[in-house]
Amino acid sequence: MTSNLPASIPALGPDASLNRYLAEIRKFPLLAPEEEYMLAKRWREHEDPEAATRLVTSHLRLVAKIAMGYRGYGLPVAELIAEGNIGLMQGVKKFEPERGFRLATYAMWWIKASIQEYILRSWSLVKIGTTAAQKKLFFNLRRMKGKLQALEDGDLHPDDLKKIATDLGVAEEEVVNMNRRMAKGGDTSLNAPLREDGEGEWQDWLTDDSPTQDVLVAEKQEAGIRHDLLREAMLSLNDRERHILTQRRLVDEPQTLEDLSQEYGISRERVRQIEVRAFEKLQKEMLRLSQERKLIEA
Repeated sequence: MTSNLPASIPALGPDASLNRYLAEIRKFPLLAPEEEYMLAKRWREHEDPEAATRLVTSHLRLVAKIAMGYRGYGLPVAELIAEGNIGLMQGVKKFEPERGFRLATYAMWWIKASIQEYILRSWSLVKIGTTAAQKKLFFNLRRMKGKLQALEDGDLHPDDLKKIATDLGVAEEEVVNMNRRMAKGGDTSLNAPLREDGEGEWQDWLTDDSPTQDVLVAEKQEAGIRHDLLREAMLSLNDRERHILTQRRLVDEPQTLEDLSQEYGISRERVRQIEVRAFEKLQKEMLRLSQERKLIEA
């Protein structure tokens, strides 16, 4: 799958109506988990273009929703959506359905990354900065200022400056410099009027990226299900496999191959092989249990 949109996806260019595009993508049906899984398998194993297209079109609304959250950077929404669509297709290309997660959960990060990289390119990486800390500051500064109601032009109040620097884990000087750069970068002010008559401001149209209550409940339920599946699937491993996998992948501070090789009196390569085999067994067992659960619920 290339970065070019399949022909069956609605066009979104300079001459296309955004409202028309949004109306068209609503016509594509959402996929049930089982259908999504089978389509993803068809694409991954056979590179079936029809399967890939259905996976993409069923998630175009997700791209549009995410793109709307970046409207405050002064760039056309159509361009943000187009970049997000490229990220979506990359996500579909690399999606591994056997891991037991939904495509939306995985593709979301590709979509956001694609949009953010486009924004950074548009703002000039020389001006904004290229380090991970600078990118984090760039994409969180506006949100932090909004929470603190620090929307006025000019330098930040010392108290606001200190809180932003502390919350984002950066130096106060970096916050000052980034705030000044963004003020000079041609960005649309949050208080700028949307129309010449002065009615409405940009900040009125900024979306809240925080999940809604129903989404939080659904995510909590899904996390609980995944935790139960993981715990049950771990029983399919023997004691050594379970211990090595846990110490390598399921703890906050993983043990090294060297530490485990000394503990078991085997080579580091052997530890690595056991880890990989255990992880593959765990994935297969989680998939089996998940499918079994779905059949029972049906």
